[in-house]
Amino acid sequence: MDSSTCLELALEGERLCKAGDCRAGVAFFEAAIQTGTDDLRTLSAIYSQLGNAYFYLGEYDKAMEYHKLDLTVARTMGDRLGVAKASGNLGNTLKVMGKFKEAICCCERHLSISQELEDKVGEGRALYNLGNVYHAQGKHLGRIGPQEPGGFSDEVKHCLQKAVEYYAANLRLMEELNDRSAQGRACGNLGNTHYLLGNFTQAISYHNERLAIAKEFGDKAAERRAHSNLGNAHIFLGEFETAAEHYKKTLQLAQELGDRAVEAQACYSLGNTYTLLRDYPMAIHYHLRHLAIAEELTDKVGEGRACWSLGNAYSATNNNEKALHYATRHLEISKEIGDKTGQAAAQMNLSDIRKVLGLPPTPIDSESSESAEDAKSRTRRKSMENMDLLKTSVNEESSMDDESFFELLSRFQSKRMDDQRCTLSIDSNKENQPEQAQQQVPTHREGGSLSSNGSTNGTTTPSDSGARMELPPQPEIKHDNCGVLEELMESIAGMQSRRMDEQRASLPQLPGLNNQHAILQRLSVAASDSTPLPDDNFFDMLMRCQGSRIEDQRSSLPNEASLTQSAPTVPDDDFFSLIMRFQSGRLEDQRSTMPLEATRNSAHPTADEEEPPNSAQSTGAKDGLVSRLVKGRK
Repeated sequence: MDSSTCLELALEGERLCKAGDCRAGVAFFEAAIQTGTDDLRTLSAIYSQLGNAYFYLGEYDKAMEYHKLDLTVARTMGDRLGVAKASGNLGNTLKVMGKFKEAICCCERHLSISQELEDKVGEGRALYNLGNVYHAQGKHLGRIGPQEPGGFSDEVKHCLQKAVEYYAANLRLMEELNDRSAQGRACGNLGNTHYLLGNFTQAISYHNERLAIAKEFGDKAAERRAHSNLGNAHIFLGEFETAAEHYKKTLQLAQELGDRAVEAQACYSLGNTYTLLRDYPMAIHYHLRHLAIAEELTDKVGEGRACWSLGNAYSATNNNEKALHYATRHLEISKEIGDKTGQAAAQMNLSDIRKVLGLPPTPIDSESSESAEDAKSRTRRKSMENMDLLKTSVNEESSMDDESFFELLSRFQSKRMDDQRCTLSIDSNKENQPEQAQQQVPTHREGGSLSSNGSTNGTTTPSDSGARMELPPQPEIKHDNCGVLEELMESIAGMQSRRMDEQRASLPQLPGLNNQHAILQRLSVAASDSTPLPDDNFFDMLMRCQGSRIEDQRSSLPNEASLTQSAPTVPDDDFFSLIMRFQSGRLEDQRSTMPLEATRNSAHPTADEEEPPNSAQSTGAKDGLVSRLVKGRK
């Protein structure tokens, strides 16, 4: 097989990826790499497409691996535009992996090269990607601390403000290029970011612009997102009727798109909005619709939320029998999914409803009926009950003074330290040299030294106890000591050299390149040219990447969000917490508590995010680059 076969396999892989079958496309691209080629441009296109395919498949480690290979090839060829695009793809992949500092570094390189080449399209994509990275970093940092829009920490606000700056710069550039579709995406992201910052009026302005552009293109999905985001912003301004109108349009568009999960979210939002308007019959209607879809999609979290809301709504209408039914279901579901907050709220609601109905209180579970003494005994380790802290061999009843105690403690601690020390073993044949007869090494003892023939120096022999003979110092012993020292130093140097070897970087190996030494020739030519040395930005990027290697080795606390179940029929929890805050002020209608854990577990406090551009990873990745290579050769 030759390079033409490699190109044919790559073209088929490209066609399959465009058709949406990325898994099959990856198989053809991998086969093209196995076939091999001598053309670095073809290889760069394959690497880029493989990285994009793995990105869409969610295999981000492999995506980053191939984008790094694409960057290596682009630098080898001196292709500045290719370096910019590969850097952009790496930035997007690193962003998804949560490595925001490295992602910002790559996107900034994409931006600087695009501006250097006066590539306006590439510059716009780089600005958009930088806004996305800062927006994602702000949301990531915002998981800890206050999560109400406008109430984030200064660090989170700084990231969101940077996102606004880059989104605004992208919007200005897209207006200059008259790219309406890109303008719509920028407006949507600006609206979402201003919403997080608490600038609800500005958020509404940008979302209205987003809605108008979506209607121009007939983009129903974008229209649906804009209406949902507008509803959320109007809620925070207290304009509940306007919010309800936007949620109804969201519901209608979700039905047209056949998206049952989004339809359930719209019903849930409408139910809570009508609760704020005290229109409880309408609230019950939409919450029942939400419950039906949640059961259809087996969304237990959504079922629990629906039952919680229905119990509160029926309680507000004095229909306490149904309120008791749904509060009981809420408690059962909360126990099933391990929702401690929901379980506590359900028990509180059940207690209130049973009091109103004149029923006896709910039986307390055996788990919650433990006494304080039982809990205290459970937390105390059993090993502490029978542990004799200190024992002396002289007299068990004698008391120890402070000095003896600390001396004993120090002795135990020193033994623990000795157990953790490693012994230095000298490998006599570490360098794989021929075996040689080893001479016996003299050993020093107290009162004298042992010679090589076994006689003692400076000691009394058993056969002559009455006389003491002192031998003069032997010069060869000093020579032997020097040999031991040299051998020790060689051993240390050998171990240090192995550590250095492990940290050395190997020359780039490009899978699929038949002529591997071609890259070495190109690198040597590039080094011999009068090219400037790397600038400070390069070394800064290098230090950041080295720092990330250290961060990767640190262990993080367990993420509670990863332990919770997904809730496709429940919208963002910041809206739900707002509803609960309004409801908690009306004690005659509601007796529920704000779900703090649910809010804390929300990794996405904003509403619907903007979809990326249709191009792969929105970085100007080489969509159809293999095809363009073929056309260029004809």
